[in-house]
Amino acid sequence: MRHGDKINNLGRTASHRRALLSNMACELIVHKRIVSTLAKAKALRTYIEPLITKGKENTTHQRRIVFSYLQDKEAVAELFGAVAEKIGGRPGGYTRVIKLGARHGDNAETALIELVDFNEIYGKGKGEVKEPAKKTRRSRAVATKTAAPATESAAPETPVAEEAPKTEE
Repeated sequence: MRHGDKINNLGRTASHRRALLSNMACELIVHKRIVSTLAKAKALRTYIEPLITKGKENTTHQRRIVFSYLQDKEAVAELFGAVAEKIGGRPGGYTRVIKLGARHGDNAETALIELVDFNEIYGKGKGEVKEPAKKTRRSRAVATKTAAPATESAAPETPVAEEAPKTEE
């Protein structure tokens, strides 16, 4: 029985699955988007998101941890370089999985997995540098209570009267 077993084994042994996810993660980091089956894309998402989070903090320790997963110097350099620079302000959700439909050969459901900040089509501000996300708390803050009356006291803008056009006599 597999009660509470949330990992998708993908029909592979543990070592084969680790190698598969490592290779797919390297390709995703280098190419920014790859096409795979839906099950592999979903498994890759849970594998690579913590690695990208580690990529935000550029220390020797974090590099060694990521290298132990990826075993590819170029992918690690890309992750801690260009990828970390783009996703610095994002608090999570670095990848997007888009379903593409069934594959002709075996009717497997395919999907495109991509790094969110590297897609120019969906990007809100192309070329904008994102600020780091604020740390938020769910409890009520004292600042919101004092800020509310200050906004009410602001005077509304008065319309500016237009000048009448001059007529020639």
